[in-house]
Amino acid sequence: MPIPMREVLRRGQEFFIGESDVQKGALRICRCLEEMGIPYALCGGLAVGRHGHLRFTQNVTVLLTRDGLRQFKERWLGRGWVERFAGSKGLVDPDNRIKIDVLLTGEIPGDGKSVPFGFPEPGAVGQPDEDGIRVLRLESLVELKLASGLTSPARIQDHADVIELIRENRLSKEYAERLHPFVRGKYEELWGYAQETDPLDV
Repeated sequence: MPIPMREVLRRGQEFFIGESDVQKGALRICRCLEEMGIPYALCGGLAVGRHGHLRFTQNVTVLLTRDGLRQFKERWLGRGWVERFAGSKGLVDPDNRIKIDVLLTGEIPGDGKSVPFGFPEPGAVGQPDEDGIRVLRLESLVELKLASGLTSPARIQDHADVIELIRENRLSKEYAERLHPFVRGKYEELWGYAQETDPLDV
């Protein structure tokens, strides 16, 4: 459904000054996880922005352990967050009108079966930013997005994100050696694309 341009501009302005519903929702859930001592890492589009490529996103994505999700639900379901449906790991923040996507340690990224590694422990890959929000470290973000895009072709945005992360962080071709062998070839391919000049910039 088309969105009126005035609404597009309003949402864009809110996002780029850090006042959008999704950003408020991210801060809210991350602060609660911190207060409870639950290990987590902010992922998805907001993590991509933290690592240099700022783009719109409509959902908050967090990495948790199964026990961390259980603790959070026991404390907060019906008191600020609700399940998308009964038993769902995904949540809704009614106050900010946003969805919370939850990734669980050990689950397989992408198509859920073809990747030879799972989502990592959030405590091992979440790095605090200047505001104390634990964000997925760059290496893990690149690795997971490569894996997701490789096994789920519809998730083309994941590989577009990697290209921009390579550009924004000036990652070398040799950075591939820091990644799981399963994704190294795709990283090198996207690294090549990242070196090309955007014809619109000429």
